[in-house]
Amino acid sequence: MPESHDVEVGLTSLTISPGLDPQSSPVVPTASESLSQGGEPGVHHAGRVTSMFEPSHTSERHLLSAGMERPSSITDQRQPGRGSGGDDARSVSWRDLPKKQQLIVLTLARLSEPLSYMFYQLKWFDPTLPDSVISSQAGILHASFTAAQCLTAMLWGRVADSSLFGRKTVLLIGLSGTMLSCAGFGFSTSFWQALVFRSIGGITNGNVGVIRTMISEIVREKKYQSRAFLLLPMTFNIGVIIGPVLGGMLSDLAGTYPYLFGNVQFFQSYPYAAPNLLCAFFLFSAMISTWLCLDETLETRFGKHDLGRELGRKLWACLTRNSTDMAYTRLSSQERPDADSNSGAFGRHSSHPSVSEDLDKMTQLQRPRFTERLAFRRIFTRNVVFTLLASSTIGFHIGTFNSLWFVFLSTPVYDPAQPPESPNALARHLPFVFTGGMGLQPREVGMAMAILGVFGIFLQLTVYPWLSARLGMVRSWRISLLFFPVTYFVLPFLSLVPNSTAPPHPKDGTLVWVSIAGVLAMQVIGRTFAIPAQTILVNNCSPHPSVLGTLHGIAQSVNSLARTIGPVMCGFLYGYSLAHGVIGAAWWFLSGVAICGFLTSLLVWEGDGHEIWLEGDEEES
Repeated sequence: MPESHDVEVGLTSLTISPGLDPQSSPVVPTASESLSQGGEPGVHHAGRVTSMFEPSHTSERHLLSAGMERPSSITDQRQPGRGSGGDDARSVSWRDLPKKQQLIVLTLARLSEPLSYMFYQLKWFDPTLPDSVISSQAGILHASFTAAQCLTAMLWGRVADSSLFGRKTVLLIGLSGTMLSCAGFGFSTSFWQALVFRSIGGITNGNVGVIRTMISEIVREKKYQSRAFLLLPMTFNIGVIIGPVLGGMLSDLAGTYPYLFGNVQFFQSYPYAAPNLLCAFFLFSAMISTWLCLDETLETRFGKHDLGRELGRKLWACLTRNSTDMAYTRLSSQERPDADSNSGAFGRHSSHPSVSEDLDKMTQLQRPRFTERLAFRRIFTRNVVFTLLASSTIGFHIGTFNSLWFVFLSTPVYDPAQPPESPNALARHLPFVFTGGMGLQPREVGMAMAILGVFGIFLQLTVYPWLSARLGMVRSWRISLLFFPVTYFVLPFLSLVPNSTAPPHPKDGTLVWVSIAGVLAMQVIGRTFAIPAQTILVNNCSPHPSVLGTLHGIAQSVNSLARTIGPVMCGFLYGYSLAHGVIGAAWWFLSGVAICGFLTSLLVWEGDGHEIWLEGDEEES
């Protein structure tokens, strides 16, 4: 096949296939002109222009339009070094992210509150149960949410891909269902009631996959993805800081603050309602902001009426009607700018500072890049299978850590004066045969989790973007996976750190907290690099844009299955090992799983999100 040639113009390049006269090609604007029209650098509506960092493939279109998979040589050409990051990624800062308002709404919708007091709420259900049974019940409760997600996430992904519902509707359903689940969990008075409400939250919640899909559709340029997809784990870390602290402060108010709430019947009857109601209020606020402020990103729903968005614009207009600093006329969400027009409401060459600011905030509706939908059976390419396998392995051990870590911190300290729970318990024999946890109370558990969250946010804001651009996203992802097996192997030895007080008092002292911070630092480093990179890899391994929501739904289902099996399996293993005097068994098993996750990562590469081409597909609008 004769090779095509790229003619660079400013910061853009135009592909000229053999037989085409360069003089007859469309006029190519500079990158600044493209941006002044609300487009992305290197994308021009009148002619198919691509960024100099992403070569065009007009000469390949005839081979790929029949639905053939892109040849590996072409795929490699599109991503030099397969996730090397590129020089352009190093110059991107947080303020460069496009459509910041939309990203803020999505991060608010992702805000979650870890249940740092679950161990004590289960203990309140039935104080006669031994700690080993409570540990198993905590694993079941954590797993019930993800098990329900596993059964429904793929369905929500298909619904989100349909032009009848779209992404935003699925997101609103998930937020409302989770709000109901959270409130019901707070008013539960038995293990089975709590199990039902946790399951309801999982059944209605396909939000993780939908939010990731919407972020990828809002931020299409790869140089922005490392920061855009970092917003979700950063939001989780904010929840890790705020959630456990508030949960520890608000749980069992009558018992914690008897001089204030000791005589309040409501807090005596429902000691764990307050933190759950606060979480439900946060979810309600996120639901309202999503309904009023979030634009639909599914291309087949562009131009359809959105009552919430229309009402949100009217409310904003009422709040800002006295403002006189208006440099343009705001378009309705249903109006569609003419792609070929050189003039419009914004003014192509306007230099007013508010123009570029509002161009960044408004969602630019684009013509659909595809006319056909890829068949479901063709989704599972080789790269998709290995990427999902790596994602599920990571989800297995991180989900299990999130469950067991709370239980381990709450497990009573080993007291040699107390007889073992089981007559089959092994005699204490270091370095591997020992038992006991940290014995921390909810407020102290919240402080331990806050350490994790603060350190995670610091890494995500400073170290991750720089190191990811320097090493490359895939390489930094693989290196980060090595932190997990080390963390899980050394974690149970925290129970052997010398205590400032004698058992059965909880672990305390400078050495204890320094050790906790050290173990958490390794885990946070691993998850800080692994989670956003894994999300980008899942997003970019999509074989076709028409199944992007479905793929994220499949990924969430697979991940939820792993997060279901992990806490249940390791929860029972933790309870069994606790009763038999070897508390580290569950953690060392988890270390082995993390090693398998690293080995699986060696089979994964970064795709381009469009491995299979169908008739009528286009590079960009």
